[in-house]
Amino acid sequence: MNYVDADCEMEFGRYVSRETLARLKRFEELLKNWNSYANLVSKKSIANCRERHFKDSAQLYRLWPQNCAKWLDLGSGGGFPAIVLACHAVEYHPETVFTLVEPNSKKCRFLNMVARELELNARAETERAESIAPQNANVVSARALAPLAKLLSYAERHAAADGLCIFPKGARYSKEIDEARRIWDFELEIVPSETDSAAAILLTRNIRRA
Repeated sequence: MNYVDADCEMEFGRYVSRETLARLKRFEELLKNWNSYANLVSKKSIANCRERHFKDSAQLYRLWPQNCAKWLDLGSGGGFPAIVLACHAVEYHPETVFTLVEPNSKKCRFLNMVARELELNARAETERAESIAPQNANVVSARALAPLAKLLSYAERHAAADGLCIFPKGARYSKEIDEARRIWDFELEIVPSETDSAAAILLTRNIRRA
């Protein structure tokens, strides 16, 4: 959903209010300040982080489901997509609670610092996706974490019965789907990426062993 009016601006891939834009800009500053300490994103991508990370994450906002009380993000790393989406949620979906799962303690410390400073409804846990207690989340997301078959094993553990899983994937996503089908049965919708013509966003539901 785009919010386009006199008080909206677009610098990070979506039209947002000035308040949300200010949060995104501050997140960008913190990311660059902390990157050498916590290795949040690659040195190559930090110079182009708006295109490479912010816009790629912001495109998931259009897929936000109704009645999303809990959003679980696995392997959150430097905060993509979860922190970007949580910045949007402050104004537009304040009911949504974000849980970020990140096993690296430095990255987790960074994520919690950002959440506090930007007043986000989010908390990071220094855990692994396979070991944290089942979360019963309305949405499970993961970006650049693992092949689809492995992501579905995490999603089966953590998604609510009617939960939606959102997995951005690169150019080999078709091969990942074929490999996952050997192990899992699942409903699938393929959404074209807005930032890479060869990539896609995989939406899955009702995951069960084949």
